[in-house]
Amino acid sequence: MHKTITGFSKLSKSDKIDWITDTYFPNHKTAKTILMQYWNSNKKLQQLHDEFIENTITNYYLPFGVAPNFLINGKTYVIPMAIEESSVVAAASKAAKFWLDRGGFKAEVISTTKIGQVHFTYDGNTEALTSFFHIMKPKLLQDTASITKSMEKRGGGILDIELKNKTEELDNYYQLHATFETMDAMGANFVNSCLEQFATTLKREAEKVLEGDLNVIMSILSNYVPDCLVRAEVSCKVEELTENPNISPEAFAEKFVQAVTIAQIEPYRAVTHNKGIMNGIDAVVLATGNDFRAVEAGVHAYASRTGSYSSLTHAEVKDGIFKFWIEIPLALGTVGGLTSLHPLVKLALEMLGKPTAKELMQIVAVAGLAQNFAALRSLTTTGIQEGHMKMHLMNILNQFKATPEEKKQLISHFKTHTVTHSAVVDTINKLRANNQ
Repeated sequence: MHKTITGFSKLSKSDKIDWITDTYFPNHKTAKTILMQYWNSNKKLQQLHDEFIENTITNYYLPFGVAPNFLINGKTYVIPMAIEESSVVAAASKAAKFWLDRGGFKAEVISTTKIGQVHFTYDGNTEALTSFFHIMKPKLLQDTASITKSMEKRGGGILDIELKNKTEELDNYYQLHATFETMDAMGANFVNSCLEQFATTLKREAEKVLEGDLNVIMSILSNYVPDCLVRAEVSCKVEELTENPNISPEAFAEKFVQAVTIAQIEPYRAVTHNKGIMNGIDAVVLATGNDFRAVEAGVHAYASRTGSYSSLTHAEVKDGIFKFWIEIPLALGTVGGLTSLHPLVKLALEMLGKPTAKELMQIVAVAGLAQNFAALRSLTTTGIQEGHMKMHLMNILNQFKATPEEKKQLISHFKTHTVTHSAVVDTINKLRANNQ
């Protein structure tokens, strides 16, 4: 029977584990052993990980891989990727190698503006509120001067503050809508600190001069960053496009463009299409200590900005040139947060040459574009399962506790046979029966 507990957060790590394993696991000794197997043997390093979040009982591992041969704006990168899904790193590497000999990837940051809002209600006269805001705006900036001082030294800060009237959508609802430049920091803490000071100043000054009630509801940054944009693209002559002898370059280019166009007009396809892009993006975002949930939320909102969910990538053939590109919102940081704490994150950023936030935006966008190119190339030629299932083979073999010798024989067998879960199970059972 499941139980509740009071004061769990105040227990020691050891006591937390004892309570969980004793309460929820019949074989509590085995459960405890598994949890402790994932602890780092370096006590200081383990304490660092324990203190990232609350109620930590162990570490959860994800594979940390690399995709080499990425040529971006004339510079070669090995891109770190943290992900559990088979074939993602292989697909990225394959796409990188393909484009390495065709000029590589070109990327540029279009804009880096981030948004934060103070949401409030006011039941008085709108014109009076508007006049009050214009008079008070310098005070908002003045009261945040101590917060913005360091950011301004690095070239960032508050770009603007607007009053937005949203009363047509919701009675008495207004916003202070602020734009920020946070340089190499993702900037969430900076933005939220500024917004909370705005709210304090707004409430204080309103009580002095405004008639009617002004109530601050909340102050928070937005993860929708349509003006924090990066573009990445590849292009080549159509005749250079394919290495597959079973399809002509012209036919491949036509099918590829059609596949992208389908994802632009069909939401059911677009979701899976964009999920593949995010395989590459999330893996690099996670490896570099950034917030992949924020990136996901902002990206999918951007994909819906026209009122219908659509592809993040675009493709065309014009004057014999194939071009494939992505334009995507990415709010990333290379200073602050985990970037200066997590040893593997620091290593990942060092591997990338200690990029600025803008450079990291370009690298991440390229990873997403490469992933999408690899997926669409498979889908429009051999089909997605051929490569994916061969990469998934090792997971199935591990699931059935295949020995090293069995793995060797089965990997050899499936070089010339189609990989499916049932085929692998049948083959390993036959192999074991023959060896008995």
